[in-house]
Formats: sequence, structure tokens, C-alpha cells
Amino acid sequence: MILTGAGDAAAAKRRLLERAGARIVGEGEEDAGRAAIAIVADGDAAAVARLRARGVLVNATDRPDLCDFTLPAIVDRDPVLVAIGTGGASAGLAKALRQRLEALLPASLGRLADELAEARESLRARWPEAGDRRRAIDAALQPQGPLDPLAETADGAVAGWLAGAGESISAGGRVLIRLRSPDPDDLTLREARLLGQCDRLYHRADVPAAILDRARADALRIACEIAPAEDGPGLAIDLGWDR
Repeated sequence: MILTGAGDAAAAKRRLLERAGARIVGEGEEDAGRAAIAIVADGDAAAVARLRARGVLVNATDRPDLCDFTLPAIVDRDPVLVAIGTGGASAGLAKALRQRLEALLPASLGRLADELAEARESLRARWPEAGDRRRAIDAALQPQGPLDPLAETADGAVAGWLAGAGESISAGGRVLIRLRSPDPDDLTLREARLLGQCDRLYHRADVPAAILDRARADALRIACEIAPAEDGPGLAIDLGWDR
């Protein structure tokens, strides 16, 4: 990767790129001819033109009009990585959101992800059925749950959960949700969380797609005026209007 420019902005870009494992060269260095992308840290339009003429994709700091690609703001809780992009609209907004998320996401989040990965076989052994396994993990990761990702967790939290509280699976059954408007932002936090966890969604035909999209991606969606009397395993939601 080519990096051009000097000063604080270039130094900050270099630190970020090096942390990501990039091999950085200057525009005039011998290996620059092998680079496919470049960061122009000082927004120099002439440098952008030179690099583009060589077929290099360019990001020009604070010049979205000159960018072939943009760089997101990053929250790093290795192996968890949160990227915040605005399509070049406002780097300041992306930074502000990153700072909020930095304060929100605990340092233990990466360790929790590692422990869940290491426990994959144990999870399969405890809950052989994929649906049961997903519901158990969803329940553990809920707010105030034993593996709440926004709370600081101790070493061995996943093993402790599997040894004890892991016996429980989130409740199945049926939940009624009655919409007050077609705007998905009017869903309560509880309603949004339930939609994100449901296995089966019975909905009226005129429920907007924007609200249906809030349901779990692989949930079974069934358009009907009246939900059937019997549900299968897991969580079913009867979604209609508050009329």
C-alpha cells in the first residue's frame, strides 16, 4: 500500500495501517509499482491524479470527491471488529460514533468471542439441534444474561455458563406484537429483540417489508390473517396491527 503526505494525519494513517498488517511504501519507492491501493493523507489532488494514472485506487483524506474508496472508523476488540462508515459523508460523525462504541464495548468482548469459538464442540454436544443451540446462545447473550456482551465478563465465563446456567434455553411459545405504525423505529426494544430471535413469524399481508426485515433472517415468514392454533418448536411471533 502506498502512503503519501506528512504530519499528524499521515502518522495516524500509518499507525492504523500497520496495526492492520499492511506493508506501506512511499510513492517513489521501488515496490510502489506493486501496490494496488493508496492513501493520500494530505488530500493532494496532483498525487491522486498521478496514482490513478498508474491504475491505483486512492483514498484522499478529507476529499471524498477524490476517493475511490473510503476507510471506516474502527472499534477493535480482536477478534471482534466494528467498522463505522458514512460513505465519505462525514469522518467526524464516524469518529463520534466510534468513541461512543469504545465506551460501550468492554475490553472482555474479544475474550468472550474466543471462548465461544473454543466451546463450539461443547455447544454442539450439549444442544445437537441447531435451533436449540441458537436459542440457548441467544438467551445467554441477552441483556443481563450470563454472557451479556456489553457487560464485563470474567475469564472462563462460557465454561461456567455451560456448567450451570447453560441448561436453560430461551422460552418458546408465541408472542403477540401489535404494531402502532408502519415505521420500524417505533418498535420497542423488547419487540425488536423478539423479532431478532424468532423462529417463525406469522404476519398480516400489509405489514411493511421494513418491519419484516427486523426479524431474524432465517426465520420462517408466513403471511396469514389468523395464526394457526399450533406452533412448532422455538419462538413464534404473531405480528399484526393495533387496531
